Amino acid sequence: MRPIFAALLAIALFTASSHAATPEPIRALLITGGCCHDYKYQSEQLVNASKKVARIEWTVMQDPRTGTKGEIDLYNDPHWGDKFDVVVHNECFADTKDPAYIRKITAVHKAGLPAVVIHCAMHTYRAAEVDDWREFLGVSSFHHENQSNYPVHIVPEQKNHPIMKGFPDGWMTPKDELYILKKVWPGTTALATSKSEHSGDSQPVFWVHEYGKARVFGTTFGHSNETFADPVYLATVTRGLLWACDKLGDDGKPKTGYGADEVTK
Repeated sequence: MRPIFAALLAIALFTASSHAATPEPIRALLITGGCCHDYKYQSEQLVNASKKVARIEWTVMQDPRTGTKGEIDLYNDPHWGDKFDVVVHNECFADTKDPAYIRKITAVHKAGLPAVVIHCAMHTYRAAEVDDWREFLGVSSFHHENQSNYPVHIVPEQKNHPIMKGFPDGWMTPKDELYILKKVWPGTTALATSKSEHSGDSQPVFWVHEYGKARVFGTTFGHSNETFADPVYLATVTRGLLWACDKLGDDGKPKTGYGADEVTK
């Protein structure tokens, strides 16, 4: 083999292996909008913070409605989730209750589309008489307590969970609301808790859930802009997203090929 040809072949093989070794970015869909929060700010904060850690290609869909009722047109397409690896739900429509509409969302997740559920997602479709959405979330909540700075403690058995890697036990939230959980569904594992200032009862505030074929990561915190400016909160949600789509290593860092500093050659 001629030296020049051999060198060119080596370069070609190296280039091909580099392409093969670096996967496509994670395709994340953020669905947001509705009542009670500054969704534009929250979305910008989450997108910007997560992209510093992981190779994520974001699509943000913010519904323009600001009330407690809304049905998002996207969900009318039975294939609405096909283009995405994970969906972040940060919408807030407590008084929407049509079971057929709700099942257009949950059916796609149950079939295997991973999810992250944030704060008011737990009260979205709260008026519904069916439990499909609540089963998907992994928790049932119908009210929250006062805003305060809540200490967050890792559940001892979960201190080595990859989502909790780097989480400072005893972290104090910015001003936020504590959601009271009426039910924790089978397949849900609490990762961290905070205590009610009224009853003293511990409430899960970060958790993971297996819903059908999908992984779900959830947190009830996320009310205030101050929470979405907090680096501990943003890092935890980012690790939760990576875990949900099976891109988080046991060390709490993105798996090989998904780190923000690992660019496609």
